[in-house]
Amino acid sequence: MGPMTSRERVYRVLAGELPDRVPVLLQNFQNTAQLAGLPLNQFCQDSSLMAEAQIAAWERFRYDVLDIENGTTAMAGALGCEVDYPEDQPPRLVSPAIDCLEDVGKLEPVDPTRDGTLPQLLRTTRLVAEGLNGQACIVGEADQGPFDLASMLVGMEKFLLAVIDPDQSEQVHNLLEFCSQQVKRLALAQIDAGADFTEIGEPFAGPDLCAPKIYREFAFPYEKRLVEVLKGRGVPLIIHMCGDSTRIMSDMADTGASMLEVDSKIDAARCSQLTQGRSVLVGNVDTTLMARGRPEQVVEAARQAIGDMGQHGWFILSPGCTIGATTPFESTEALMEAVDRFGRYDDNGLIVD
Repeated sequence: MGPMTSRERVYRVLAGELPDRVPVLLQNFQNTAQLAGLPLNQFCQDSSLMAEAQIAAWERFRYDVLDIENGTTAMAGALGCEVDYPEDQPPRLVSPAIDCLEDVGKLEPVDPTRDGTLPQLLRTTRLVAEGLNGQACIVGEADQGPFDLASMLVGMEKFLLAVIDPDQSEQVHNLLEFCSQQVKRLALAQIDAGADFTEIGEPFAGPDLCAPKIYREFAFPYEKRLVEVLKGRGVPLIIHMCGDSTRIMSDMADTGASMLEVDSKIDAARCSQLTQGRSVLVGNVDTTLMARGRPEQVVEAARQAIGDMGQHGWFILSPGCTIGATTPFESTEALMEAVDRFGRYDDNGLIVD
């Protein structure tokens, strides 16, 4: 099997076919800013700086998929939440946009080309797409999924109490419906800006915080609908879930999402069994190990992930979540070393060890 381009490699995996080697996606906006010598507050609000830094990081490490984001609060901020931009930390939520679920009618629909830092995010995607000119794939993030966005807009504690109160079910769904429409707007705007695919994060809906039945009732339907809308445009969606999502992994695959981005806490072999032939698993090297471990430990963790989830394709190697700003650059080099040593396929479709 001859060498492929990054795009060929990734789209071969998405088609359920074997690439020449396991592709690599890097969730690294904080680390990218560090590599460029930029404070995070400046990086996250300036599209030119973000694009230059993203391209520079890709030129150094040559991974297959770039992940364009500027934190997890961009949509929440655009919808009226108060957001703080620390110099050396990712953006963080300060206060919600509404006081109660019934106030959803006070929220104005988002315009991704105008509101908050979303225009900077879209322009970054456009600049990176122009700069790469098809040499690698681009994930233009649609920020948080409907469930997580709803929790930000009204406050996480208030929202998580509401989803277990049958008397508030209708109001919860009203807020989720509003959030779903806003996520869709940003997702489609990212594709129009030049992204190959888009991504949502739903960590608050995972089993570490919510019972699986809560995920199935309040997160799953809106994720599934977003998948269907995007598939109508030929756009793959990644759903990111923090924590141990093993108990809902089959449900996540049932959304029809092309890719499921998973944490180091999952039962990797079991999740691979549950999703094989349905969704591509993306993950799941421990970000703490990448931040504090030796390069050879990162190589070993990546080798384990490839062995557990990549035996028959349907797998993209990645950190289990966004890597921190101060993660040594040698850890990214270790990921690339691991796919070169352990992530190649032979003619029978097995990993060449």
